[in-house]
Amino acid sequence: MSIDVHAADELLTTTRAVRKRLDMNRPVSRQVVEECLTVAMQAPTGSNRQHWRWVVVTDADTRKALADIYRRGAGNYLATAQEQALAVGDKQTGRVYDSAQYLLDHMHEVPVHVIPCLEVDILPEAPVGYAPIAAMGSIFPAVWSFQLALRARGLGSCLTTLHLKHADEAAALLNIPTNVHQVALLPVAYTIGTEFKPAKRRPLNEMVHWEGWQ
Repeated sequence: MSIDVHAADELLTTTRAVRKRLDMNRPVSRQVVEECLTVAMQAPTGSNRQHWRWVVVTDADTRKALADIYRRGAGNYLATAQEQALAVGDKQTGRVYDSAQYLLDHMHEVPVHVIPCLEVDILPEAPVGYAPIAAMGSIFPAVWSFQLALRARGLGSCLTTLHLKHADEAAALLNIPTNVHQVALLPVAYTIGTEFKPAKRRPLNEMVHWEGWQ
């Protein structure tokens, strides 16, 4: 199989955390969500256990309830973090928090909420501290694949975790069993426009260490 490297690199480098450009008014079909989840489920998973679970919410009342939980999880965090970023002249991070605040205010309007989960009672035994890391390594490749599949189809998302402060309430709302752990909440919608650019990142030589930590 021949893969267009340029197209692949563009997909990987322009799949952004989308908040302000989520189209709150355009419906998202069940079919397109299931297509993206089918792609996501080809991601690697520890010991091939495939212990991902996905909760997809489209009902307006349930989305509103989830958004309320999300807002309470945020508290004053976003406003305070934005003020701190701007105080030290970090405009890019300030814009990120401004975008996050926008999502906080409009989460209930996003047409689809997707909660990736792990069924935890089938995780292998491991040293203390190792199991949670291994578990996240089994779910986040699938989450990223889901986001890439969305991007390829003109949709966007962003990975959020603020609702996890009240994960028990979300579990009660969605009838999630006690042995299933939520790991994130992804708002999903078509994007307003499809042109996205790579983000500004630090130089590679500041981030990569060859043959040991230099």
